[in-house]
Amino acid sequence: MTEQPFSILTMRSAAEDLTTRARIRDAAISRFGQQGFASTSVRQIAQDAGVSPALILHHFGSKEGLREVCDAHVVNEFVAERDGMTGADASRLMRRALDSLEERNAGLDYLARMLVDDSGASDRLFDTFLSRTREMLREQIAEGTMRPQSDLEATAVYMTLYGLGPVILRRQLARAFGETTLTTSLLERSTIPVLELYTHGLYADDRLLVAAKEALSRRSGPRSDKGENDPNQDPDPPR
Repeated sequence: MTEQPFSILTMRSAAEDLTTRARIRDAAISRFGQQGFASTSVRQIAQDAGVSPALILHHFGSKEGLREVCDAHVVNEFVAERDGMTGADASRLMRRALDSLEERNAGLDYLARMLVDDSGASDRLFDTFLSRTREMLREQIAEGTMRPQSDLEATAVYMTLYGLGPVILRRQLARAFGETTLTTSLLERSTIPVLELYTHGLYADDRLLVAAKEALSRRSGPRSDKGENDPNQDPDPPR
């Protein structure tokens, strides 16, 4: 079989192919976010995207393969937005993010469902966010944007949880602000307090930190048989 030479025709075909993949991916993100992975069929996604189920399997191999592509896309969308906000253009990017909430609702729905799915895929999705957060911390510490951390891995875990918590608990977050759903005004009200917490911290001094370090430096030794009412009484003293 003679191979077709590269031309503008093959370029157009490739572009159309990518557009079809993107349309399928976006339809899957919407369906998975509304119904969950297990309750969504390839046929439903195909109907939403205006393609055949066979074409989805051709592009992604399986429903699981499609989920992997959806995971990567949603993670990249959210992490890229976050990473861009530390540069010189941070103010404009923040304003754009605040004003584009509606555009991100499908991705938020997707994450809220897929992160609480009791599956290995859910674990991998969380681990991807954790890995990207870890990389961000290392880069910004190296640049001097962030302070060095005593335990970078633990910090990365808690920053990931802190970032994803409002996504999973969106209904409770909105309710606490007297809203029925996330709104631009809610995010505007939240922006300064959250950044104050990260920038200036919460406590006025380090007394609690010092106390915690002292507590952690005290290792509990073995109990001794000192009497029935002694707090260090061994529950099973040697005979």
